[in-house]
This record gives sequence, C-alpha cells and structure tokens, in this order.
Amino acid sequence: MQLRHAGETVGMGRLIGDGGSFYQVVDIAVLPAHQGRGLGKRIMAAIRGHIDRELPVSAYVSLIADGDAKHLYAQFGFEPTAPRSEGMALFKR
Repeated sequence: MQLRHAGETVGMGRLIGDGGSFYQVVDIAVLPAHQGRGLGKRIMAAIRGHIDRELPVSAYVSLIADGDAKHLYAQFGFEPTAPRSEGMALFKR
C-alpha cells in the first residue's frame, strides 16, 4: 500500500506472506512531515481491508508493534501475543 502526495511517496505499508496461512504486516511508515494526519490509519485500513477480503479465515497475521504503534494496530483488531509468544530477532554483527 502506497500513499502519494504531489508525486511523492509519503507513506507505505506491506503485507507479506506465504500465500496460504501465515502473513506479517511490515514497513508501516509515514514521512515525518506528513505524520499526525491519519495517514497511518489509512494505510492500516487498506491493509485490514485486504486481509478481510482476500485471506482465508484461518490465516495467522502478525506484526511487530514498536512503541506507541500498538495503539494504532489495536484499532484494527490486533492483540498482544504475550505471554503466549514473544518475538525474537537475529542481529548479524
């Protein structure tokens, strides 16, 4: 999902997955000059619409919510997974 203004990309978000069961919402981003205008909500609304229309009801959709972003994602039905599961990462050094 891409938001453009005056020929410039000002926001984006992606839903990636295996085409069947597992998906992840990633790269939700809005340029700093355009933040605070509800663009993150527009991006998530488009992604949630796609999830509702195109993914099977058995699909598992996850995301990593940094900081206050968890409040945005909660508006679209996402819930914390802890303590059932916790995220992990590999940092190549």
